[in-house]
Amino acid sequence: MPRCVSPLIPALAALCIALPSAAQVVVRPFPANALRGVLEVTQAPDILLNDKPARLSPGSRIRGEDNLIHLPASLAGKKLVVHYTADLMGQVHDVWILKPDELARKPWPTTPDEAKRWSYNPDARVWTKP
Repeated sequence: MPRCVSPLIPALAALCIALPSAAQVVVRPFPANALRGVLEVTQAPDILLNDKPARLSPGSRIRGEDNLIHLPASLAGKKLVVHYTADLMGQVHDVWILKPDELARKPWPTTPDEAKRWSYNPDARVWTKP
């Protein structure tokens, strides 16, 4: 009994094989108001940010190097270099744990004052000092 094989099946199989490797090359665009710091989760929502007490905002998100969401409790006690944004109340809202290539991008502002004085090129994802 002859079977009908769609010509799309080999193309779909090739696409499924190629997708995982393409997903690893994700470039994460950080917002212009993201600052760099060292984050340590003590007991969520309490954290240390640059060795100073801070707090995670309600609904905050911590994205790992793989860009997946991590629960604060899973990171307790680890010191991580991150980019982060703060909400209007000064609480840490969005956090990205940096990959080595992202960490190599320098300079990056560590304070809001530096971010105001420096200029950011979103296309090249680089900061320049005045």
